[in-house]
Amino acid sequence: MNDIKGRSLPETVLLSIRGRSARKAKATPRKRVNGAEIVVASYNVHKCIGTDRRFDPERTARVIREMSPDVIALQEADNRFGDKAGLLDLNRLELETGLVPVPVSGNGKGHGWRGNVLLFKRGTVRDVHQIKLPGLEPRGALVAEIDLDEKRSLRVIAAHLGLLRRSRSEQARVVLDIMSSADERPTLLLGDLNEWRLGNRSALNTLHTTFGPTPPAVPTFPSGLPVLALDRIMGNRHDLVSAVEAHDTPLSRVASDHLPLTAFVHL
Repeated sequence: MNDIKGRSLPETVLLSIRGRSARKAKATPRKRVNGAEIVVASYNVHKCIGTDRRFDPERTARVIREMSPDVIALQEADNRFGDKAGLLDLNRLELETGLVPVPVSGNGKGHGWRGNVLLFKRGTVRDVHQIKLPGLEPRGALVAEIDLDEKRSLRVIAAHLGLLRRSRSEQARVVLDIMSSADERPTLLLGDLNEWRLGNRSALNTLHTTFGPTPPAVPTFPSGLPVLALDRIMGNRHDLVSAVEAHDTPLSRVASDHLPLTAFVHL
C-alpha cells in the first residue's frame, strides 16, 4: 500500500479508491528481505468487534496468525468498562503462534495495561514499565525490555494515544521523557497513535527528534477503505525499521475497523 507522505487528505482518499482493485485477494505471509531478523506488528483489534458489528475473538486471532509476527502490540484488547476483562484466548494463541504476553501487574482479568497488550515469540522480558499517559481518556503505554538472546536486546514501547490533539501532544512528550532517561539500545514505538495529520500540524512532530526521520505513514483506517495513517511503527535508529506495510486481506478488512500494520526490524 502506498504511503501518504506529501499528499492531502482528498488525494489520499482518491488514491485509496483507485487502489481497491489491486488489494490482496488472499493472505500471503511476508517474506523477510534485506537481512530482516524480526517481523513486528501493531493492531487495534477494536475489542474484537468487526465492521460487520460481530464480536469474534477467533477471527481476530486468525488475522494475527496470518501475519505471523515475532512481536505485536495490540490495542483495545480488553473491555474498557466493567471488569475490563481480556477478550482473546491467549493460551490458544500461544499454542498456535508461539506468542506470549509481556507480564503486567494490577490488570485483574485484563490481558494488558489500559487495553495495550504486547506479545512476543522468543526471548526473555527483563523489565516492564506501565505508564499512565496524561489526558481526559484513560490511555497508557507499556515499555518492555526484551533480551532476544545473549547478544541482542530490544526495547518496545506499545502505546495508544488519545483522540484529542492536545492530549496526543502531551502523551508524545511523555514518550520522549521515557527515551531521555533510557540507554541507547534499539527501541521501537508501536501503536495506534491516532494522528492523521502530517507535517507541521501533526501532534507527533516532537517525536522526530528521537524517532525521525520516521518511516512512511501508511493508511490503516478505516479498514474497508484506508485513508488515515493512525497506526505507526517507528524506530530510534534510521536503519532499524523497514518495509512498513498494512496487512490488507479479506479477513483483516472485516475483523476490525483498523488494518494491522507490519514492518521488518534489523538488529
